[in-house]
Amino acid sequence: GGIPASYDLVADTVLCTKLANADGVSVGTVEHLMAALAGMGISDAAVELDGPEVPIMDGSSAPFVAGFMEAGGTAADVPLSAIRILSPIAARLGVRSAELTPAPRFEMSFRIDFAEPAIGVQDKDLTLVNGTFVEELSDCRTFGQLGEVEQLRAAGLARGGNLDNAIVIDEGRILNPEGLRRRDEFVRHKMLDAVGDLALAGAPIIGRYSGDRAGHELTNLLLRQL
Repeated sequence: GGIPASYDLVADTVLCTKLANADGVSVGTVEHLMAALAGMGISDAAVELDGPEVPIMDGSSAPFVAGFMEAGGTAADVPLSAIRILSPIAARLGVRSAELTPAPRFEMSFRIDFAEPAIGVQDKDLTLVNGTFVEELSDCRTFGQLGEVEQLRAAGLARGGNLDNAIVIDEGRILNPEGLRRRDEFVRHKMLDAVGDLALAGAPIIGRYSGDRAGHELTNLLLRQL
């Protein structure tokens, strides 16, 4: 059976956002595709897969965005509901936090803080309306440290992973020959992830999301609180 793209069906958030239904059918790595759908204002879509996870593509939402633009869409003839944040809601795990507060439109601020010198501390603030997602976040790729990639492979994961679908960092060096697409691509990708994870709320959010070292787990906790 199908799996609704809903926050309460998130079964795992360790390496990606994974959805599972009552029949035990699951699908992993939904966040980059969900971000593309939400970021382009697509509210109604059926996604068909022939494997256990959404293909990683280049590690960003850009290939999905390009495909949707090529395909075009139709305007819905029903009014779209939205979720308006009326009072602050927060989720915390140690020093990490995610919060939703009232705002007149969908806004996001994000801060990351990595010991890895190639990343360090980065923060960004965006109002995500009128194509901002497509222009500012959609091409920003997922990232990981070389040691993590090696651990994943040892565990039988990320078997197709290479420099074509992630930024790989090793002790201050970016191993990808083309370098970064954006100076602050790391924090932008975390924002892309948050857009995708928030899209599992079931309707667009009118409010401000603030993430401090947040990830899939915290954003899902936040939606459950909401």
